[in-house]
Amino acid sequence: MTALEQMGQQAKIAARKLAFAEHEKNQALLAIAQALREQEANILAANEQDLQEAKNNGMNKAMLDRLTLNHDRIEGMAKGVEQIAGQKDPIGTIVEGGRLENGLRIQQVRVPLGVIGIIYEARPNVTADAAALCLKAGNVVILRGGKEAFHSNQCITNVMRYAIASAGLPADCVQLVQDTSRESAKEMMGLTGYLDVLIPRGGAGLIRSVVENSRVPVIQTGAGNCHVYVDQFAKVDMAADIIFNAKTSRPSVCNTIETILVHEAIADQALPVIAEKLKEKNVVLHGCERTCAILPEAVLATEADWETEYLDYQLAVRVVDSIGEAMDHIAQYSTGHSECIVTENYQNAMLFTAQVDSAAVYVNASTRFTDGGEFGMGAEIGISTQKLHARGPMGVDQLTSTKFIIQGNGQIR
Repeated sequence: MTALEQMGQQAKIAARKLAFAEHEKNQALLAIAQALREQEANILAANEQDLQEAKNNGMNKAMLDRLTLNHDRIEGMAKGVEQIAGQKDPIGTIVEGGRLENGLRIQQVRVPLGVIGIIYEARPNVTADAAALCLKAGNVVILRGGKEAFHSNQCITNVMRYAIASAGLPADCVQLVQDTSRESAKEMMGLTGYLDVLIPRGGAGLIRSVVENSRVPVIQTGAGNCHVYVDQFAKVDMAADIIFNAKTSRPSVCNTIETILVHEAIADQALPVIAEKLKEKNVVLHGCERTCAILPEAVLATEADWETEYLDYQLAVRVVDSIGEAMDHIAQYSTGHSECIVTENYQNAMLFTAQVDSAAVYVNASTRFTDGGEFGMGAEIGISTQKLHARGPMGVDQLTSTKFIIQGNGQIR
């Protein structure tokens, strides 16, 4: 039996106990939040070790930002865990029910998915977020983080396992794969006897690899080629502020915009204002020919720019003839994550929200709000960009399945 198979076996045992837990889950979550705060110094020391190794290996700024922990981010992790603890427990909730003509009483109730495997990259906050969400939904989780964040992930996992055990639940409700090689990821993709679902969280390459190669059912999350369309009826200052926030507040995350589309009727007025705002963060613009004619400082865009998730201070810009052309562009290049229209025209806003097929569609607001915490979920296990099972930020409810409970008094068919 391999190390991963042994972890899977331990996870199955823990899952049977966790499925019947009630108040112990909240006790464990509150203990985790307290432990994260108490062990901040140790977590930061482990994170500093990861950061030094990453810098020595030439990691880029965007990935370093994802890897970095500080007091505020650890406090955010702890608060997220507390918010999850404060949510209603979905397990046992009756989704719908009724009585048939033959007297059978049928109820559809929420149940845990079981054992969830998560493969993710250099974001140690995912370790706490994922474990807390899985725990609240009655799921056991096997975490497989990237080598860049190994020391951080290991420290956070040890803190959580101790806290979980202190609440009377099996420490094996949360486990961390010690092997960060490609072989361990490949083995997880085939761990059908132990994992009920596998969730990749990271860059497009990781997600594509898991989706294409896993024999375990996959919930696809992540890649965010997000857009803002500046309509001809937009307020220019509002558009500039939304674009600035959606691009520069944290460019390394998936709800950051990568392309803006500007209606030709407003382009001469809007683009200089937007570009001037973006200069505050030295954002490099990759523009179409019409954009470059208005903004000489822009770099001429290639076809690749429209499909690139920069995760950096770079932004593709295209002038379009109509809202229809903007929506066609989004349909062709979007990853189905988050899109925004800036407009004062109600009909155009309704047309955009009805016809743009992404997990989150905004009117006059930054795409940076696509986040479980911002949506009131406490945290998220990822942003699902697929349509089966769940879509958008995946919180506690999205980490459950259902089963039917049928009660009778001797009925036969």
